[in-house]
Amino acid sequence: MSFRKEKTEIMKIAIIDADLIGRKRHRFPNLACEKISGYWKERGAEVELKLDYDDFEIYDQVFISKVFTDTPVPDWLKETDKVHLGGTGFYFDKAPNLPNEIEHHMPDYRLYDAWIESEIDKIHRNFDSQGKKFNERSCRAQFKEYTDYCIGFMTRGCFRKCQFCVNQKYDHVFEHSPLDEFYEDNCKKICLLDDNFLGCPNWKALLNQLIAIGKPFKFKQGLDERLLTDEKCELLFNSNYDGDYTFAFDNIADYDLIHKKLNMIRRHTSSTNIKFYVLVGFESTDVDDIENAFRRLELLMKYQCLPYIMRYQDKNRKPWQESKYRGMYIAMARWGNQPNIFKKMSFRNFCEANQALKRRDAPICTTLQSMLDFEKENPEIAKKYFDLRYDDFSKR
Repeated sequence: MSFRKEKTEIMKIAIIDADLIGRKRHRFPNLACEKISGYWKERGAEVELKLDYDDFEIYDQVFISKVFTDTPVPDWLKETDKVHLGGTGFYFDKAPNLPNEIEHHMPDYRLYDAWIESEIDKIHRNFDSQGKKFNERSCRAQFKEYTDYCIGFMTRGCFRKCQFCVNQKYDHVFEHSPLDEFYEDNCKKICLLDDNFLGCPNWKALLNQLIAIGKPFKFKQGLDERLLTDEKCELLFNSNYDGDYTFAFDNIADYDLIHKKLNMIRRHTSSTNIKFYVLVGFESTDVDDIENAFRRLELLMKYQCLPYIMRYQDKNRKPWQESKYRGMYIAMARWGNQPNIFKKMSFRNFCEANQALKRRDAPICTTLQSMLDFEKENPEIAKKYFDLRYDDFSKR
């Protein structure tokens, strides 16, 4: 994403959050868009959050950013002197940095305000048309990431170099932005997008800065539990943390280390808000990958932690969709990524419940069929894992 330096009397700037347009129910602001907006508004420009790809000719500059590689954009869209593309959605791990004066500018937390009000009005009118009661407070809650949070990076970089990760640009973790660069006193909460906060040599001072402000905070991208120590746990689990503590269990090779860290976590907290991203479909999409996923889920159950199953995709393809176990990947994610279901049902219960929702004379649903086919082919794996229940472990 490049920027022209010229400044006219009144520049007309269009900002497009491609994920907002291209993804259903997308509900998280694009920080780059907010920083670009803040920068240009400070220079006196007229800035518009544009919700389509039409009429570019009426703008002096158009900035388009997307985070996700599978977000659709028009085929004709390309970088020009006027149109600027940025973000991992376009460039994956080769996304260029924002110019320094943009990257370290206070985000424009008002960028999405008009869109939010428009969305709420649409929802309200839809409720009215169906004769349903509209609850504005409940409706606004879905936009809380836009309205309640200051968002930024205190650190950048990671030394892990995981092949599946877009964060390949750096080989270490370093301090990036002081808190006051993106924090405003009127923000209710703070959201950090740091890649590997606990890997920063100065993690303790930075964490104490967050704690000292007194506002609830969270790490959106998750934390590296492999780096946990008793000191880190003591500070983290006694802080004013917002929502789920999120970690990652990406590789079965880390099983013993994760087991050790889970034990450490439980020495410091009994919180039920411990969640782990569980990567599947990366090293393979075969029986071993399915079994390794269930083995990791079993360990998380034992420590009363919740999973979020992430099916790997790169910028070109989703390998799990080409697997003979495609149905199993879908069923596992639907089961594991709904906490209220995961807590109450075994995998078998969930698949059978999907069938129960159909008419008695209906054919077997794809969810149940996928489970039965896998069980027939791999009875020992099914016997070991398909009847495990999270709530059974809570009683031990």
